Amino acid sequence: MAGHLIRRLNQISTHTFAQHMQKSGFELTPVQFAALDAIAASPGIDQAGVANKIAYDRATIGGVIDRLEQKGYVTRSISKQDRRAREVRLSEKGSSVLEEILPIVTALQNDILSKLDEDERSEFLRLAKKAVY
Repeated sequence: MAGHLIRRLNQISTHTFAQHMQKSGFELTPVQFAALDAIAASPGIDQAGVANKIAYDRATIGGVIDRLEQKGYVTRSISKQDRRAREVRLSEKGSSVLEEILPIVTALQNDILSKLDEDERSEFLRLAKKAVY
């Protein structure tokens, strides 16, 4: 069944990500990495925007941002346009960490799909994108 295989591949992906982060000395989850990447791409984005960009639950994105802020990777400020919204930006430390882990995350992608050859990986990604978007 497709659902079971997708769930299993997610487990493999999460486990592989955790192993590489731990080996590299970082305590970062895939969701935290995705949030950092989204914030880097859109400095000043609000928390709801981060949740939207990474397809994550708006109700729990605050906790993800809290943990990133506690690690010193992001800063939050009240939006000048909407005082109810909190804008998020990478701190200097967050920018440095993201720059350091991007090559690690790029390299681990092959480990996630290690049983596929290069052509199969390309085809898998093409089909996965089609299913998701």
